[in-house]
Amino acid sequence: MIKEFKEFIARGNVVDLAVGVIIGGAFGAITKSVVDDIVMPILGLIVGKVDFGNLFVTLSPGKLAGPASTLAEARAAGAVTLNYGQFINIVLNFFLIAFAVFLLVKFVNRVRAQLIGAAPDPLPSDEVLVLREIRDELKKGRA
Repeated sequence: MIKEFKEFIARGNVVDLAVGVIIGGAFGAITKSVVDDIVMPILGLIVGKVDFGNLFVTLSPGKLAGPASTLAEARAAGAVTLNYGQFINIVLNFFLIAFAVFLLVKFVNRVRAQLIGAAPDPLPSDEVLVLREIRDELKKGRA
């Protein structure tokens, strides 16, 4: 069982997956920053100086005496809130990541097509040559 585990870990796919997860986490942090620090402030200015991270509805006031002006204030008072502004941030974050992955895949496919188109056709193996000869002889025999 230990031998099988070593073989499993030594495979390239596991290492590739680990690298992908690590890079994906870092990419997620970058995208979150783009959404929170660049896109949302611009969108907030367009919509009317709204901070989407602080958009919420108070479901249960907790210890709040009046309406909370920020989500942090509502949470500190123990209020139960429906945080739809944070949901908007996360949805935009998802679409930005999806679009970036789409562009990356499109770029990789274009490069792969150029490399495949530029590469000469490999010579067929001896087995393929023998099979072609047999096929050609069989065709002659039928004609």
